[in-house]
Amino acid sequence: MHLERHSIESVGWLRAAVLGANDGIVSTASLVLGVASAKPEPSAILLAGVAGLVAGAMSMATGEYVSVSSQSDTENAALAQEKKELETDYQGEVQELTSLYMHRGLEPAIARQVAEQLMKKDALDAHAREELGLTATNSARPLQAALFSAGSFSAGAALPLIVAWLAPTALVSIFIILSTLLSLAVLGYISSAVSKANPVRAIIRITFWSTMAMVLSMGIGHLAGQALF
Repeated sequence: MHLERHSIESVGWLRAAVLGANDGIVSTASLVLGVASAKPEPSAILLAGVAGLVAGAMSMATGEYVSVSSQSDTENAALAQEKKELETDYQGEVQELTSLYMHRGLEPAIARQVAEQLMKKDALDAHAREELGLTATNSARPLQAALFSAGSFSAGAALPLIVAWLAPTALVSIFIILSTLLSLAVLGYISSAVSKANPVRAIIRITFWSTMAMVLSMGIGHLAGQALF
């Protein structure tokens, strides 16, 4: 029994979690900072944050659902084609699988034996894995992806929103910047730990680009505030 687990197995859900939480933190923090830089009423800052959370979560869910649904349609079409080819030219598919194993370095006789044994058990599954690269763990799940993205975005967006609600009005920008950078550093560390990557590189990458987003949002918000108020 093979019990060894690799970090690559976490790539799918880790990517979605990091992307959603990072997007929620950065986009909501940038939105709140941009609005705060225009010097509006405190209630307007919170309203912008709430609107950003709801709109962002719905946008993430919709975008992920549409994207993964398209991937799922492509996978289903490819599987249907493989199933048809197995029904109409089984021996040709055996030879095709044999060629794939020969290309990977197996001797012709062994490659033929492996192909026949695997196809005897589940021909469609064998071709899905070896020819199409599809497995049960990496197949597209649109609804799951949409819910996961919306949830992770909302969790990330809640942080700057809570800080904007609790922080003194005069210091709201400073509190949001500090809490955002801290939370992003933690997020970068967690993602690197799960994927067994370099934590310093992950933290620097996520905090640097997020800082750029917040600085640009504050600058544009300040200019817009001067022009409109």
